[in-house]
Amino acid sequence: MTSTNLRRRLLVSALFLLAPLPAAAEPASDATRKANEAALADLPMADRRDFDFASRGFVATLKDPIIRDAAGKPVWNTQGLGFATGDAPPSVHPSLWRHTQVLGKAGLFKVTDRIWQVRGFDVANVTFVRGGKGWIVIDPLTATETAAAAYALISEKVAKLPVTGMIYTHSHVDHFGGAGAFSAAMAKDAPILAPQGFTRAAVSENVIAGPAMGRRAGYQFGLGLPKGPEGSMGSGIGMGVAAGSRSLVPPTREISETGTELTIDGVRIRFQVTPGTEAPAEMNFGFPDWNVADLAENANVTQHNILTPRGAVIRDAKAWAQGLTEAMDFFAGAEVLIASHGWPRFGAGEITDYLGKHRDAYAFLHDQTVRLMNKGLTGPEIAATLTLPPALAKQWYDRPYYGSYSFNSRAVYQFYMGWYDGNPVHLAPLPPETGGKRYVEAMGGAARVKALAEEAFAKGDYAWAAELLDKVIFADASDSAAKTLLTRTYRQLAYQSENALWRNMYLTGASELENGVAAADPTGGAALVSQLPPSDLFDVLAVRLDPAKAKDGTVALGFVFPDKHAQHTVTVANGVLVHRPGLRDGRQATLTVRYADLLAALFTGQPLAAKVASGEAKIEGDPAAFARLIGWLDKPDPAFNIVTP
Repeated sequence: MTSTNLRRRLLVSALFLLAPLPAAAEPASDATRKANEAALADLPMADRRDFDFASRGFVATLKDPIIRDAAGKPVWNTQGLGFATGDAPPSVHPSLWRHTQVLGKAGLFKVTDRIWQVRGFDVANVTFVRGGKGWIVIDPLTATETAAAAYALISEKVAKLPVTGMIYTHSHVDHFGGAGAFSAAMAKDAPILAPQGFTRAAVSENVIAGPAMGRRAGYQFGLGLPKGPEGSMGSGIGMGVAAGSRSLVPPTREISETGTELTIDGVRIRFQVTPGTEAPAEMNFGFPDWNVADLAENANVTQHNILTPRGAVIRDAKAWAQGLTEAMDFFAGAEVLIASHGWPRFGAGEITDYLGKHRDAYAFLHDQTVRLMNKGLTGPEIAATLTLPPALAKQWYDRPYYGSYSFNSRAVYQFYMGWYDGNPVHLAPLPPETGGKRYVEAMGGAARVKALAEEAFAKGDYAWAAELLDKVIFADASDSAAKTLLTRTYRQLAYQSENALWRNMYLTGASELENGVAAADPTGGAALVSQLPPSDLFDVLAVRLDPAKAKDGTVALGFVFPDKHAQHTVTVANGVLVHRPGLRDGRQATLTVRYADLLAALFTGQPLAAKVASGEAKIEGDPAAFARLIGWLDKPDPAFNIVTP
């Protein structure tokens, strides 16, 4: 679900965990009130099963709801959604308000005699399975601080045991980032399992595209927003994303085949591998002796994303639906279903019905998008027309709290057809600033366009008002009147949104129009790279090579990492960086250095000269060759503009 470079925004978001709402929050307009009241009439409010499932087995929670880092800085508030009581206020869609009430239950829960979950300590759940000698930990959260708090709670309330195994269900950071919290408790030779391709997928999503993805994740998760009726309502699959430290304890084995069966600490586990579903590398698994199935993030308490707003590899909706069909057979007879987010489900009939209707939501999405695509409709046209059948729409777990048919149908279109819709006018679209200026001029100037936007706002036609004002701002970023009205417009769109992510994105856009973009950590994921093979570092450097700086320059360098027992050769030519294992002929210089020291030089600007002078590092050959490579590298901008030019 999330990237390691969220850390840049998460450090900022920690300051907002306890922040009050703005004193002059935008009130819900009459149009928003009426829209939300109308939505309430179509919701199955009498279905209260989720409240029961989410509360069942509650053991305890933290006495102090605030989880802090080593310096005492808050990184999480387990009562972050505690304000959601009573009826929905006008500023929140009633369906999202209800969902938030269920999602906000935080603490330790006993699922079965051998399985416990800590929920509400992060965006995801951490699951503890009682083995013969210790705990098998499933999905150790995003941050080491929240993971440590969860481990402390179960140690206090159930048993303090060593960790005899760990399982990562998939390659998103909220399911492995807290693993370091368990390192000291890990038993010798404890296996760490992950699906095939886990490490590669984790690097690709969390490091290579991390700066851009992390910036957009700040919008998706509302990382700088306070929580409340005029603020963030969580993320649809959890309260939010915890701040704090990220880690990765590399897996000792990747599971490659469905049907693989292992026994860990006396517990029999049977695996279903589901690549290309919710993550590029993902797996479900079951405990056949206990009739328990873990569906990872393939089955959720909400419709999920085929393409996340933060950006990621597009998921295969067809494979996702097929994976759930296979799961229904693979885990047939399961009496308990747990997952990486949300709450469990109980009863074989309930689970079968749930998996079938959740599967059908993805299958219908895929099949009907493709049907309409083959009739000539484009992505936006399909998004404007495609809705769930009533039998699926009335299921709370198929509602659009995290993903939406609007976004997902466009993703399915893109999966097959790409971003281009076949219309030649869209072969070379104008950049936003150029297009904004021309549109505004063609419509009679900024004053005229703003007048049209004001009329639309007064009528409650907020989507049209936003589109008009966006053109004005990209034509003239200094137009404060347009920014003010677009800020108000975004807030009304947020208040009407059933989707928690859309709400976050509208409100974050409004905040940045008012306050600008917050500063961000420029290190770009060095903490994660330090725990991955050196070859992954060179993949990162390859996408940071600036050909305008390198021009027609060439270089060939050897790198020796004694602490990693690794050697690599890097060459640059034609504006492309290529790396190979081993030391190859033709090198201009060879650098022998500790991996962490090279990372410090590359990501934080610490010079290597002192290390060379002290003998901790050594350069053989032309020392200027390494300096040339460093000089050709570009730095990502972790705080680029989104709602302004």
